[in-house]
Amino acid sequence: MGEPQPSQPPQSNDSDDSSSASVPGSIVSSTTIEAPRITELSNVSSPPSKIPLRPRKIRKLSPNNDARPSPKGKPSQPPRIHAKSLTCEGELEAAITHLRSVDPLLASLIDAHPPPKYESFNTPFLALIRSILYQQLAAKAGNSIYTRFVSLCGGENGVVPENVLPLTPQELRQIGVSGRKASYLHDLARKYQNGILSDSGIVSMDDKSLFTMLTMVNGIGSWSVHMFMINSLHRPDVLPVNDLGVRKGVQMLYDLPELPRPSQMEGICEKWRPYRSVGSWYMWRLIEAKGTPSSAGAVSSGADLAFPQLEDMQQQQQSQLLDPLSVFSIGYSQLLYLT
Repeated sequence: MGEPQPSQPPQSNDSDDSSSASVPGSIVSSTTIEAPRITELSNVSSPPSKIPLRPRKIRKLSPNNDARPSPKGKPSQPPRIHAKSLTCEGELEAAITHLRSVDPLLASLIDAHPPPKYESFNTPFLALIRSILYQQLAAKAGNSIYTRFVSLCGGENGVVPENVLPLTPQELRQIGVSGRKASYLHDLARKYQNGILSDSGIVSMDDKSLFTMLTMVNGIGSWSVHMFMINSLHRPDVLPVNDLGVRKGVQMLYDLPELPRPSQMEGICEKWRPYRSVGSWYMWRLIEAKGTPSSAGAVSSGADLAFPQLEDMQQQQQSQLLDPLSVFSIGYSQLLYLT
């Protein structure tokens, strides 16, 4: 009687077949795999074949993260330049070597003049105060007013925001400072007192940030900032595009038919990067030598440099309707150079 029982497994196999047809996953539990099911398995295994595509996508992302641009970006010297001033050891020599190699015309000018000398100018606050006081003034008048202003503050060490803010417009007018300039001086001192500006912050800022922050001060424009960055902070890559002396020097150096516009200066002097401050310094030397023949011999002998008389340049400016700051830049930049 126990014999019929073996006939039951075939029936259960049929039921398994029907269930396995509806549920593909049950095929794995079957001990007998028919040919049609093998094809099913091959079909079922096709989705896993897509799995390798995922790692490929991941691999594509990793090269795109390109750790390589960072080395390529490393040659961009701005981080190094902003960290070093022209007074750092070897930086001026590197600037002159670079300018010689990229600009043969400038190289001949470099050979004709001694290298520039950059000296410290006390504090950034004092330099900015001096910049405002000398605006649109001949050197002699500026020296007189600056001396009286320093005396009013108790000496150069006393030219600090705390001593400048209490000075009234009437007191400043008595020493020759106009009401408008008095407001400029107070605005600068107020921004220092409020913490918007500070000597340490100015020294550590990059060129773009510094330009933005200083032009927020009333009475300090782009030209004043450029002169401050070159002559007081000794930044290496500043091009004063609004400076008449630099523009005139570029015209002479490259024998241009007309004075280059400020908007053209960036393109013309691009090759000087990252030492456009030094290139600009040689433009002042060039116009000085051309404008004052007797100064050429003095320059070649290493004597102190002198700019053309400011009054003559002011008359030229009035006839050409140029920005008076651009004209005064020649006398003022030399003043800072000699300080």
